[in-house]
Amino acid sequence: MNPAEREELARLLPSPGDPVLQSDRLRQLENRLMQEITREAIPQATPAVVPEQLPARRNTRARIALPIGIAAAVSALFLAAGAGSEPERPAFDDEAVGLLTRIATVAAAKNTPSVRDDQYIYTRTQGMQQIAGEGEDNFQRSDWHAVNGKRDGLARITVLSGPSGKGSMDMKLAADPNATSYRELQEMPTDPDKMYNTVWEATQGQGPTHEAAALEQIGTMLQGATLLPEVDAALYRAAAMIPGVSVIDSAKDAAGRPGVGLAFGIGDDRDVWVFDKKSLTYLGSDDVALLQVGVVDHLGQALNR
Repeated sequence: MNPAEREELARLLPSPGDPVLQSDRLRQLENRLMQEITREAIPQATPAVVPEQLPARRNTRARIALPIGIAAAVSALFLAAGAGSEPERPAFDDEAVGLLTRIATVAAAKNTPSVRDDQYIYTRTQGMQQIAGEGEDNFQRSDWHAVNGKRDGLARITVLSGPSGKGSMDMKLAADPNATSYRELQEMPTDPDKMYNTVWEATQGQGPTHEAAALEQIGTMLQGATLLPEVDAALYRAAAMIPGVSVIDSAKDAAGRPGVGLAFGIGDDRDVWVFDKKSLTYLGSDDVALLQVGVVDHLGQALNR
């Protein structure tokens, strides 16, 4: 792009104080940009663009390289065209707030087990694992985590069906100082307002929305909090303060057990917590079912079913 053309583009762009381009100037700038893109991009031999491999739960999109001057102008165009528009925020659902309040009441009424630092928190879960190009494994997983988080743990994965074939394998779980231990979870606030503030501050700038990120963070603590009634209740009451949750009357967890669901997020980012309709016991989610949780003395020791 020569200096005269740059000057012409600069003349077409709005002044810094203009929040939105007028429609005629927007069309004029679009036409000018397309002419520049066509003129500068065509003479160069460019290999075919191949869609980039991105992590699961994201859309795969091709990336096209543009000359620097044009890329800057395109950015200005999109910023100007989108100025003043705010993303739609989720709303509160009275039915969901009422259900979360009832679940919290039930959770708070449970007894707190006596737990020693030399013991292990045992969980047994069930879910599906995608095997690339082959299908899905239906598996159960048992985990043993040290109560204080300072000793190694154990994971035992049992494939029930799927392309990997039936069988079990054990994995050592090295003590991870970044993982939340039972004792650390025990120190979480039991006041709902403080729990909400703790979760909200910890998820600033995360997720497709802040609300979804906060609810997802709460969801990561629900398994362990099952053994901590006051913390468990505070988590559900904090969730009731966050908009964007809706009730699903007929939901199923990842093991196929029916219940009532609480959903948040949209599309591939949608999560569903599932609860027994009568007892309101947490069954897990549509991704991972919680089959058992308890306290044991030794690695490899299971709870009675």
